[in-house]
Amino acid sequence: MPLRMTIADYGVGNLHSIRKSLENCGAVVTVTSDMSELADAECMVFPGVGAFDRTMERLTPFRDVIRDRLEAGVPALGVCIGMQILFEGSDEGTVDGLGLIPGRNVRIRARVSPHMGWNTVESDDPVMDGIDDRTFYFVHSYRGNPVDAGDAVGCTEYDGERFPVLFRKHNVYGTQFHPEKSSSSGMLFLENFMQFAEEQR
Repeated sequence: MPLRMTIADYGVGNLHSIRKSLENCGAVVTVTSDMSELADAECMVFPGVGAFDRTMERLTPFRDVIRDRLEAGVPALGVCIGMQILFEGSDEGTVDGLGLIPGRNVRIRARVSPHMGWNTVESDDPVMDGIDDRTFYFVHSYRGNPVDAGDAVGCTEYDGERFPVLFRKHNVYGTQFHPEKSSSSGMLFLENFMQFAEEQR
């Protein structure tokens, strides 16, 4: 049976690209605006481009339930703001994040912000296996700053600053880049993540 993935629609960003990309990889995808349904999800996806506080508005009532499930081993993928909410908080806002990854999101130290465009991701994590072209698409002004450096499994460099952009905690991956907007490299990444998630069932 194909992997069933539940995309959280918390009212930010365009969900069409990530949904189509996952479906093209063979997943059965459900999009829900009812965050309580994440409690029964086989695999969660937190997508989007948006502001930290607005993203957490819909998730906050279910924050503890979602975090408990992620800590218990339910696989998940967070993309861009969906990655940032995995942290305890963000300098962009005042609302608590999910708190799965200890640390906060901080503003990138660059002359031009947001960071928008293609950058190479350096990583030895198995989720990057078979991806010869490690160039991915980014659009962000903040980035994750974990307390434990071991929670970061990939990094990039932009305007002289080297910082982490790929994270793993339990069976949860978070990417600052957008695999759904990263052509064939992004599709390979999503295929690798799906294979990883299927192995957790």
